[in-house]
Amino acid sequence: QVQLVESGGGLVQAGGSERLSCAASGGTFSNYYMGWFRQAPGKEREFVAVISWGGGRTRYSDSVKGRFTISRDNAKATVYLQTSSLQPEDTAVYYCAAGYTLATMPKDYYYWGRGTLVTVSS
Repeated sequence: QVQLVESGGGLVQAGGSERLSCAASGGTFSNYYMGWFRQAPGKEREFVAVISWGGGRTRYSDSVKGRFTISRDNAKATVYLQTSSLQPEDTAVYYCAAGYTLATMPKDYYYWGRGTLVTVSS
């Protein structure tokens, strides 16, 4: 059983940046692909980014490609999401999740954190 805890959310102005972290415990972190998802009020949870076990492969949604970067530190059992050029439409609760593939669907992930809220003001 893997426990995931996100941190780093908050209020940021449009055009700004934020680094989100997700710390894992209770399992072998390096066994998992790690993904980030987000959910805005009244909307479905959507894929943001995913990274492979060793960090050599990544995948991004079109809406964040070129603005967000996913990375991981297996020694610290932590995955990061560096965001930049944030816009109000990026406002959402951001969740990290653990799975076994470069999947983009929430159903393909087995463990989830509780999320961290990022609010982008215009």
